[in-house]
Amino acid sequence: MAQEPSGGDTVYLDYNATAPLRPEALEAMVGALRNVGNASSMHHAGREASIRVDRARRQLASLLNCSASEIIFTSGATEANNLALRAAYAQGGALVTTAVEHPAVLEAARAITQGTPDALAILPVDAEGVVDLAKLDKALEDFLPRGVALVSVMLANNETGVLTDLQPIIKAAHTAGALVHTDATQYVGRLPLDLQQLDVDLLSLSAHKFGGPQGVGALFLRRGTSLPYHPLLLGGGQERGWRAGTLNVAGIVGLGAAAEASQLYMREEAIRTAKLRDDLETHLRARVPKCRINGASVPRLPGVTSVTFPELPADAVLAAMPQVAASDGSACSSGAPSPSHVLLAMGRSRDNADSTVRFSLGYATTSRDIERGVEAITAAVAHVRSLLSADAGP
Repeated sequence: MAQEPSGGDTVYLDYNATAPLRPEALEAMVGALRNVGNASSMHHAGREASIRVDRARRQLASLLNCSASEIIFTSGATEANNLALRAAYAQGGALVTTAVEHPAVLEAARAITQGTPDALAILPVDAEGVVDLAKLDKALEDFLPRGVALVSVMLANNETGVLTDLQPIIKAAHTAGALVHTDATQYVGRLPLDLQQLDVDLLSLSAHKFGGPQGVGALFLRRGTSLPYHPLLLGGGQERGWRAGTLNVAGIVGLGAAAEASQLYMREEAIRTAKLRDDLETHLRARVPKCRINGASVPRLPGVTSVTFPELPADAVLAAMPQVAASDGSACSSGAPSPSHVLLAMGRSRDNADSTVRFSLGYATTSRDIERGVEAITAAVAHVRSLLSADAGP
């Protein structure tokens, strides 16, 4: 079931950036790569490739409890997010989203609505990262003359792991005549998700967050949704016209195999990673003075913790523990000079945002990883603190 991620002696605590490839996905992909065939071709080799794609579509649909016909394969959640927002906005109406969304939603929403007055509302969150429902109601009311095309709210935050209760959001949006999209990239494959119960209209995901390969994902589009296709890419009309281009058969097959493995082991993995995350936080609180956990008082993903080390630059802490793979925010924003927009939206100061490290665990994380991680983190914090004290002088 579980395997040690590659990387020698590295303690890998960066699953929110990308999870190690599950052995089931690797095996399935190798089999697909050994067979030639374009899934759109009518000859035998093409039909064999198409059969593999169809099986992966059913595997993902089983994980989500939806129909295979509601799955559109993409290059990842970024493309799926853009596709959902652009298609909805093209039908008319405003977009509503939140201040803590991934850049693939926030930047897309800003670009799509640029220059159009009163076409975008970005909702605030509280100190724990929870959406302000009163502000959602106000935005829906303010947009009444124009109408709202889409409300897009993520299921689980990529930096803090904070979960969103989508049911009241869905009810309010649908009552106002708006579609609902959720970026479920960090949620899918980690916690149960039943799209027969969760009445979102569109959902985005990426395979590499739950043990599939990088460069492949999907958009769920609920059957019957009033949204004529509005593709980003024009060409051969694959994926029912929603996503032109030759299908990435090996990647899609890997996604399907990872989805099946995630569904099979999800319950035990969630329990185990939650305990390991709690152990990590307990040890850090005991051994690192003043460290704080962001979003700790509300429901979070089982394997994610956002830890602030006040007055210690996160990049310096990360540099002082090269044997630990972790992040100072979204991997998509690494190297950016600005602090985390998520933490700023939660009311953290710029200094505290710059002093925050994200640790994320997953299916292959072990108790030994946590033990080694705690030792390395504690030593790194002490080292950075001593360097800053020395620089400050007497």
